[in-house]
Amino acid sequence: MRSLASKALVGVLGAALAFAACGRRSSDGPGPQAAKTLSIAVIPKGTTHEFWKSIHAGALRAARELGVEIIWKGPQKEDDRAQQITVVEDFISRGVDGIVLAPLDDRALMRPVQDAVRERIPVVIIDSALQGTDFASYVATDNYKGGVLAARRLGELLHGQGRIFLIRYQEGSASTVQREAGFYDTLTKEFPAIVLLVKDQYAGATTETAYQLAENLISRFPDVDGVFAPNESSTFGTLRALQESRLTGKVVFIGFDSSPKLIQGLRDGDLQGLVLQNPVQMGYLGVKTIVAHLRGETVEQVIDTGVVLATKENMDSAGIQALLSPDLTLIKD
Repeated sequence: MRSLASKALVGVLGAALAFAACGRRSSDGPGPQAAKTLSIAVIPKGTTHEFWKSIHAGALRAARELGVEIIWKGPQKEDDRAQQITVVEDFISRGVDGIVLAPLDDRALMRPVQDAVRERIPVVIIDSALQGTDFASYVATDNYKGGVLAARRLGELLHGQGRIFLIRYQEGSASTVQREAGFYDTLTKEFPAIVLLVKDQYAGATTETAYQLAENLISRFPDVDGVFAPNESSTFGTLRALQESRLTGKVVFIGFDSSPKLIQGLRDGDLQGLVLQNPVQMGYLGVKTIVAHLRGETVEQVIDTGVVLATKENMDSAGIQALLSPDLTLIKD
């Protein structure tokens, strides 16, 4: 009897231990991602420009729809590669579930992204391309096409004649390099009589450095006929220089991205075109894509978020207004 009782007790204990072990495996293993609130790091190139505020608003909208948490953090300056690398490394140490990254440099951020993937933290790249293949998806504007739109607008307004500046942003920024390439290729092929007075000068990461460059170029070439600037800060810095030199309206000026002062410049005729991305959609789809990937869904390798040209003539249409002045209330809540 004692033997039978002992065997029974051993059996009960064995079953209990097996059940407990099974329970531990269920909770410790990957399991369905829906069982926990996913934590997603969203890392922009910077946080001050209107463009990044729009990215943030889109990311927050996706987070609310999907029931996930996003942590928004980026470098203070858009040329601080070291700080952005540190931000990525910090999120890896914290063990976030996924990362949405707009890389400042298409090479410098390769290793941090590889480190994240090695730690089983997948990455979605937004806005600006990254070399390599260590990411789940690339969500961005067709930046080359944006440059094409700018070149055609400027070339048509100059009737294929004139002297212009191609102002560049900064080396290593893949998004603006592609815009500059689209502009340069289109201008030289479709408007060969237009002379590029400047094509290799960099505005840098701030409005102030862009203003200083434009001011110097205007001093050297006061008879310039047209200008293209490839992002928000370079566009605004150049606009200030043209305004102070009283050349607005005389020089055909095509810029990129939107802010209240650039919108006013377009309405006043100081700018003859703004190439517009859809940063709200970019932030939204960046978060949606990383969450879909974490939940085991198939995602597209490249997602195009669109690009259009705003002019004084079309700027009050509903579609253009939504891009010029996106709803940012989510980041103010």
